Amino acid sequence: MADQNMADQNFEVFGTTEKGETVYRVRISGGGLTASVITWGAVIQDLRLDGHQPPLVLGFGRFEDYLKHSPYFGATPGRSSNRIGGGRFTLDGKQYQLELNERGVTHLHGGSDGIGRSNWTIVEHAADKVVLRITDPDGRAGYPGNCTITAIYQLKSDGVLSVVYQSTTDQPTLANICQHTYFNLDGHEDALGHDIMIAADHVLVLDDNQVPTGELMPVAGTPFDLRDMGPMKRFDGEAQVLFDHNFCLSPERTAKRAVALARSIHSGVSLEVRTTEPGVQLYAAFKLSQIPVPGLDGRRYGAFAGFCLETQVWPDAINHANFPNAVLRPGEVLRQETDYVFSKQ
Repeated sequence: MADQNMADQNFEVFGTTEKGETVYRVRISGGGLTASVITWGAVIQDLRLDGHQPPLVLGFGRFEDYLKHSPYFGATPGRSSNRIGGGRFTLDGKQYQLELNERGVTHLHGGSDGIGRSNWTIVEHAADKVVLRITDPDGRAGYPGNCTITAIYQLKSDGVLSVVYQSTTDQPTLANICQHTYFNLDGHEDALGHDIMIAADHVLVLDDNQVPTGELMPVAGTPFDLRDMGPMKRFDGEAQVLFDHNFCLSPERTAKRAVALARSIHSGVSLEVRTTEPGVQLYAAFKLSQIPVPGLDGRRYGAFAGFCLETQVWPDAINHANFPNAVLRPGEVLRQETDYVFSKQ
């Protein structure tokens, strides 16, 4: 823990982990936004926009509810976010088996006790910025190497929540960090009253375990064609499309560019996503069971209560030669940048 003024009203104890670690909450503000970040999971716990009363994200007011009920609300999962088929991969000729923490068949979000469910250290805190760091140890969940991840959250002018992840390692390993916030731009019970646009010509085809087959499907002529702004609630025939898919933005990481736009038809609040990453996972939270405890402002969360726009390397990339690179080597710095830009009409 960096030196902190414990009397600072923007810095407080939020809870204690099962291991006895103190979880802190930091409040930052700037650019018309106010955010609260907790050290456990580098979670964005709350986010507010000036002139818009409801929270923009799903979260809890009590730490114990994160331990018992959170499906990665606001978390930073890794060291490899999303799914790896069978938890298996080969790197430099060596085979690895990762923890199968999703129904015993896939590896998801770095495992059951990954960085998204571990306590980070605050290394810097300013009025509009907080920097957290964690080292994911060699062998945890089966990953090789000690991988150090730094999360930089900053609120900038014109409604920008800047999220930057930097990762280094002492052995060749996988690294793919993402932000797993569930957004709701109007405070309604579900987020289906949102329009959305994603600038992707292809989406990954998935098998029955939601693992990519390796095939890229053109979105043209399908319900996955989100290139023009339209309803998030859409249908394939009579069946509602249940989004939990990686949209392919580019074959590799690029300069930061605008890739997605969401807007509530009720509140007029918009969210633009700009990122360096080659993919974005749209998850419409259709698997979210009714949570038995209240969330922020006493809200109740169930199916479709929010939506995620997880900017990332394509899932299972290590097992597909035609996917973007997901390997991090000693001496390299993996820098993943995403801006979440909020405005209100």
